[in-house]
Amino acid sequence: MNVLLAEVAQAAQRLADAGVPSPRFDAEELAAYVHGVKRGELHSVADSEFDARYWEAVARREAREPLQHITGRAFFRYLELQVGPGVFVPRPETESVVGWAIDAVRAMDVAEPLIVDLCTGSGAIALALAQEVPRSRVHAVELSEKALEWARKNIEGSKVQLEHGDALAAFPELNGQVDLVISNPPYIPLTEWEYVQPEARDHDPELALFSGEDGLDTIRGIERTAHRAAAAGRRRRDRARGLAGGPGSVDLQGGRRLGRRRRPPRPEQPAPLHDCPQGDAMMSVAGAGPGVRGSSPGRRQHDCPQGDAMMARVNCTHGAAAAHSLEVS
Repeated sequence: MNVLLAEVAQAAQRLADAGVPSPRFDAEELAAYVHGVKRGELHSVADSEFDARYWEAVARREAREPLQHITGRAFFRYLELQVGPGVFVPRPETESVVGWAIDAVRAMDVAEPLIVDLCTGSGAIALALAQEVPRSRVHAVELSEKALEWARKNIEGSKVQLEHGDALAAFPELNGQVDLVISNPPYIPLTEWEYVQPEARDHDPELALFSGEDGLDTIRGIERTAHRAAAAGRRRRDRARGLAGGPGSVDLQGGRRLGRRRRPPRPEQPAPLHDCPQGDAMMSVAGAGPGVRGSSPGRRQHDCPQGDAMMARVNCTHGAAAAHSLEVS
């Protein structure tokens, strides 16, 4: 074992003791970043080339600064994105959402699908869809000026059309034309602030995390945006097929929505942290998001469906729906 790998082992233990969720991976990723090699090449770094700045990076991660802020990059599907302070770091769970969206677009059999990404943040979702659905026309919008700067860096040279603005009023010129609306909006209730993992709570922008007392403020607005943006022809076809039979019944792809009833607490666990206003409902792919955790005595870990991405099939007891497969009446 060379010096670097020995240091990585020590770093992984330090990160584990600090409560970092993926200590070994982060220790290796930081080592690769500092030494300018891939993770699989750490063994090739000569002992004489060990860079003491590695421990500076480890100390930052030990303090729960996001790994992606330290390295300045985030990997998302087939993309390497630039990220840092001021922009939400894309989570792995959102990759599954994009996969679902790609399948949904392909099932539409539309030659050049028109896609809108609301609250684009770093531009991860928009870029992934533009790359993996080659003939798509992708528009994205972001309200935060700081996040917009990161999105511009990532989107530069791509076919994504990026705008600065409010997702709730975005793209009026596309009303009735959009084939897919997708979003990863803020969804955490303000009352849950103390239970959010420090990487998100202390470093991700609040605008990308919290959305009113019940977490649904932005989602309600996105529902309205998706409603007016949805392609009129698709709405008519799906109504004719009986796919718009009532709130929470089906989406525009004909798939059953999730979460019309609450999931009972697991028998072996205490009662839920709170009566989640989202009705334990979460689109087609649930996510862990920025790590909401309940740590108060006598309360279970909060696995509320405020996972990392909200879209299409979200349908809580308040009737909130965000994105593509939004039922349209």
